[in-house]
Amino acid sequence: MPDETPYPRFASRGRAYVYVLPCRDEDLLKVGFSREPFTRFSTLHRRFFDFFDLERGFLLDTGRVADARRVERQLIEALAEHRAMAPLVVPRSAAGHTEWYRGAAQRAGELIGEIAQAHALPLQAIQPWLTSHLGERADLLHDWSQRLHDTLEWARHNAPDDPAAAGMRRALLDTLDLFAAAGLDPAGLVPRTVANWYRDGDHRRLFPH
Repeated sequence: MPDETPYPRFASRGRAYVYVLPCRDEDLLKVGFSREPFTRFSTLHRRFFDFFDLERGFLLDTGRVADARRVERQLIEALAEHRAMAPLVVPRSAAGHTEWYRGAAQRAGELIGEIAQAHALPLQAIQPWLTSHLGERADLLHDWSQRLHDTLEWARHNAPDDPAAAGMRRALLDTLDLFAAAGLDPAGLVPRTVANWYRDGDHRRLFPH
């Protein structure tokens, strides 16, 4: 079976961003910077769009990595007294166990807003950024989802116990859920066979969130 990444290639290129990323169900947030925010969020949690509250998160476009590092350092120093342990579900392999803070959401939001205003840097909420980011790349979803669906159908008839198929099934479900969470109806972006699978299949029973 072909090796498929968890999501299609939805990366950004050429800029640097500082992010403030609150968890959805507890008063905990992650601060960091990345040239590829989408990829970065994906490494922190497989279903980052569920785990984090993207409507309360911020993304600051600093333009250059050096400026992103400087802004990140300002945030780290200002929030030092709120330093906290990372959630256990965040993989250590993603270097995701640093720059976590508890009880700092209001201060972090105020500070990144002040930095954006002082340096005339574009600041936006992560949720609309994600919607725009995925919308610009939605054409990639059609062929990618069809390839996975075709492979899964082959596996269902020829290799039903192949563990690789389970990973592909989960990847396809996560990606379609991602688009739905961003406010983009996946049914209009994928082939009909994939849309029917997403609507009617037993994958949600097999792969609870």
